[in-house]
Amino acid sequence: MIINNAGFNFSHDVDFYVERKNGSGDYLLLLLKTGAYFNLNGRERLIPENSVILFKKGTPQYYRCIPKHIFTNDWIHFDFENESEKEILCNIPFDKPIKVNDMHFLSFCIKMISSEFYSNNKNKNKNILSYMTLIFSKIDEEKSAENKMKADKKNEALSMIRRKIYEKPYENRTIKDTSHELRMSESLFQHAYKEQFGISFVNDLINSRIEYAKMLLVNTNLNANEISVMCGYKSYVHFSRQFTKNVGLSPPNYRMQNKL
Repeated sequence: MIINNAGFNFSHDVDFYVERKNGSGDYLLLLLKTGAYFNLNGRERLIPENSVILFKKGTPQYYRCIPKHIFTNDWIHFDFENESEKEILCNIPFDKPIKVNDMHFLSFCIKMISSEFYSNNKNKNKNILSYMTLIFSKIDEEKSAENKMKADKKNEALSMIRRKIYEKPYENRTIKDTSHELRMSESLFQHAYKEQFGISFVNDLINSRIEYAKMLLVNTNLNANEISVMCGYKSYVHFSRQFTKNVGLSPPNYRMQNKL
C-alpha cells in the first residue's frame, strides 16, 4: 500500500473546483462531510453529505462546491504495490457515491492514517494498511446494508401491487402503468415480479380476475356477461376464453357445478 497524500477535515472556499480530466494519477477516496456537485459519467449530480466516493486511477475527476456553501471532506490518494493488495477494496464500486451512516468512524480512520502518514512511527506502514483495510471493510458493510434495504423496499412495493390486484382485480392495470407507479422500467418490473412471486404480472392479474369471477358466479345471480364486466373485461368472449383456459370449464358450466 502506497499513500501519496492524505487530508482530514479539509474545508474549501465557495469557489473551490477540481478539474482533472485524466484523474489524479492514483486512486482517490473521498469522504464527503458536506454535499457537493460531482460530474460522474458525463452527468453532474448533487451528492449529499455523508457519502463516500472511490475514484479509480484514470477516472476524470470533476467536482465543486454547492454555490454559496463551503465544501468539507477527508481524502486519501493511494496506490497499490501489487495486485493482491487490491483485495482490501472488497469489490466496492468505483466512481459511484455510497451513502454511509457512520461517517464519524470512517473519518476517525482517515485522521489516524493522516497522522501516521506524517509521522516517523516504526510501524506506520502496517498501521496505515490496517486502517485502510478497516475503512473499506466498513464501507462494504454499509453498501451491503443499503442494498438489502433497497431490496426490502422493492419487495414490499411489489407485494403492495399484488395485494391491489387481488383486492380490486377489476381495475384496468397495464405493465406500463404499474411499472411507472413503482418507478421501475417495464423489463425490470416484470423480471422482479416473476422472481418474487414465481408468476408473471400478466398471468397473476388474469388469475386474480378469474378468482373474482369464480366467487361471483357461485355467490351471485349476475349473468356471465355482467360478471365479465365486473372483472375488468371489455369483451365477454375474451373473458370466457380466459376463464375456460384457466379453469377447464366455461363460466356457465362452472356455475352449474359449484352453485349451492
